[in-house]
Amino acid sequence: MDTTTVRWFLVVADLGHVTNAAAELRISQPGLSRAIARLEADLGRPLFDRVGRRVALSAYGAVFAEHARRLVAAEDAARRALAQAADPEHGEVSLAFLHTQGPSVVPGLIRRFRERHPGVRFRLSQDRAERVGAAVAAGDADLGITSPAPGDPALAWRPLLTERLQLAVPEGHRLAGRTRVRLAAAAAEPFVAFRAGAGLRTIFDALTESAGFVPDIAFEGEETGTVRGLVAAGLGVAVVAPPGGDQDVPHGVRHVALTDAGAARTIGLIWTDARRRPPAAEAFRAFVLAADTK
Repeated sequence: MDTTTVRWFLVVADLGHVTNAAAELRISQPGLSRAIARLEADLGRPLFDRVGRRVALSAYGAVFAEHARRLVAAEDAARRALAQAADPEHGEVSLAFLHTQGPSVVPGLIRRFRERHPGVRFRLSQDRAERVGAAVAAGDADLGITSPAPGDPALAWRPLLTERLQLAVPEGHRLAGRTRVRLAAAAAEPFVAFRAGAGLRTIFDALTESAGFVPDIAFEGEETGTVRGLVAAGLGVAVVAPPGGDQDVPHGVRHVALTDAGAARTIGLIWTDARRRPPAAEAFRAFVLAADTK
């Protein structure tokens, strides 16, 4: 079995048509058919069933396809690592980070790093804390910027900055004119909360428990923009991070500083030492750890 044939097999599986796959691969249809037949003989199982003029994965083919995609991904990763090792100034950094860091910390770090290393590319993904940690642990991202510190012992963590949290309330709300407030003052209000798995949801749950009340959650959202927008619509109040700029705050929302002792979150960099990072990613890690993000 060779990876070229495995890649051809995946194209046929995706298109469901040998002739169309051959055209996309720019090889002859008989040559592709022979390659698939050799692969089936090598594995000792039929990988496709014929459905009229098309083909569909057999039960064996579906099992093999799952492993074949991982095999191809591993080869791609190996080639990428070798290319970056040969020329680290033109490598790629895969970075996962929280939605809330998109308007603020992350762009500044990337801009300053690329002033020194203009040939380095970034592959970025935004998600909630749970998924950022999972991406780094699985090797889908080289590094992550997240909060709070991950519970996975396989992930290393270094704090970068601490943000005081705020209570977002609709304009005209009874608390909108306050500059500081304890969360207990909003205990009777409906809340717009982040979904479970989000870093801010973990902190929110701890804050409400400490304040001695069970929140009435009117809605659970994925992104800060949605949460603030629903606050502006009067659906409830929300515990949020400081806004990243005027464009981050919809009209009709006021922010009040929370004075509770736990009303803060620490943003940090995560990585795993279980696998070797490409040189460009290692250079960015060292840069971020030395950067002034306070």
